Amino acid sequence: MAGGYREGSLEAPTRHPIDWKNPDFYNETSLFAELERVFDICHGCRRCVSLCNSFPTLFDLVDESETMEVDGVAKEDYWKVVDHCYLCDLCYLTKCPYVPPHEWNVDYPHLMLRAKAVKHKKGKDKLRDKVLSSTDQVGSLAGIPVVSGVVNTMNKNKLFRKQLDKFFGVHQNAVLPEFHSKTARKRLAGHQTVGDAKPAGRTTGKVALFATCYGNHNQPELAEDLVAVFEHNGIPVSLLDKERCCGMPKLELGDLEAVDAARKVNIPAMIRAIDEGKDIVAPIPSCVLMFKQELPLMFPDDADVVKVRNHIFDPFEYLMLRDKEGLLNTDFKHSLGKIDYHAACHLRVQRIGLKTRDLLKKVPDTEIDTIERCSGHDGTYAVKSEFHDISMKICRPVFNKVKKDQPDHYSSDCPMAGAQIAHGVDDGSAAEHPLRLLRKAYGI
Repeated sequence: MAGGYREGSLEAPTRHPIDWKNPDFYNETSLFAELERVFDICHGCRRCVSLCNSFPTLFDLVDESETMEVDGVAKEDYWKVVDHCYLCDLCYLTKCPYVPPHEWNVDYPHLMLRAKAVKHKKGKDKLRDKVLSSTDQVGSLAGIPVVSGVVNTMNKNKLFRKQLDKFFGVHQNAVLPEFHSKTARKRLAGHQTVGDAKPAGRTTGKVALFATCYGNHNQPELAEDLVAVFEHNGIPVSLLDKERCCGMPKLELGDLEAVDAARKVNIPAMIRAIDEGKDIVAPIPSCVLMFKQELPLMFPDDADVVKVRNHIFDPFEYLMLRDKEGLLNTDFKHSLGKIDYHAACHLRVQRIGLKTRDLLKKVPDTEIDTIERCSGHDGTYAVKSEFHDISMKICRPVFNKVKKDQPDHYSSDCPMAGAQIAHGVDDGSAAEHPLRLLRKAYGI
C-alpha cells in the first residue's frame, strides 16, 4: 500500500456520514448488535491482525471463549476491543475488503467511534482521559511562564513520574511533551509576509496557518519552520485570527459535543481566511485529517465545513501541488544524506500519496527509506499506563529499522510519532520533522 489505497481493491472505499445526532446512535443494545455483526466478520477474515492491538484483543477473546466464536464472548469484554482502537483508520483504507460499497458495510473505526461515544455518554470516561484530551486547557495552563518550567522539570523527575503513574494512570516511562510559554501564536503574532505568490492548481499561493494545539504549545518551532519554508517558496503566510484544538483528541474520546464546540470556533475563522483568498495549512496530519474527513462526515450538510475540506492542505501536499506548475523552489544548498522517513497513519489515510517523501527526494544526494508502519502513539494512547508497553510493541518494527539503518536523519510528519520512535531508538538522538529537514536543505 502506498498513499492510502486498499490492497487488491478495484473500487475506492467510500464513507457514510456519521449519524451521531440520531438517538439510536447511543442505544447500547443496538450498538452491541452491530459490534457482534462486525466482530464476526473480522473473526472470519483476520487480515488486520498486525495493525493495532484492537484486533488481537478481539481474536484472543474469541479463541479463548467456550464456542471459539464471537457468540461466546461476553458483551462486557467488547469494551476491551474498543479501548485499543485509536482511530488510525488504516484498517478501513488499507486492509478491509468489506468496506462500502461492499454490501457488508464494515466501517470498523467509525463503529469504534460510536462505541466510544456511547461510553462517553454513559459517563464512563476516566478523569485522566478527560484531562489528556483537553489539549487547549492543559496547554494554556502548563504554558504560563514559570509554570511551564515547573511542569517540564517535574515531567522529567522519576519520583514524580512514578506517582503520576500510580495515581493518575500516565506511564512513568512514556515521553511527555514539553510546554512553552512562548507559543507559536505568540512568536508569529503580527507576522506579515511581503509579496504575493501565483495561484497554482488548487492552491491560491496565500496561506493561513492553523498552528494546532500541539504545534502552538508543545512544538512551536514547527510553525516557524513551516513559515520559513513557505516564504522561501514565495508563499505569504499569516495566522488564523483565532483557533482551538481541531477536536481529534475529543473525537478519540467519543466526546462528539466537544468536537462540535471546537468546530464552531475553527470553521468560521477558516472561512474568513478562505474568503480572503487564502488556503489553510496545518503541520500535524491528524489535524488536517479532522477537517478533511471527520468533520465533513459529522456535518455533511454544513456548506462551510465542506468549503474548509476543499481548502485545507498538508504542507508537503501543498508544495507538491505547486511543483506541478513549476513553482517549487528547488535551489537546495545542502544534501540530507540517508533519511528513514516514517509515514504517519493519519497522513497515509488522506489518500494524497507520499508527498513528503517525494519532495525530500528532490534534494540532491539524499536517499529516502520510507517506513509505512504505525508508531503506536496516537496522541494519548502511548502515555496511558495500561497501553504504553503495547504501544512500544507496535512501534518496535519502526524503531528497530532505524537502529539497524543508522541513517543520518529519521523523521515523521507526526511529531508525537517521532518522539515515540526516538524513545524506542534510545540513543540520545531525536527525530526531526520533515519541515526542519527541508529547511536545512534550503540552508535557511
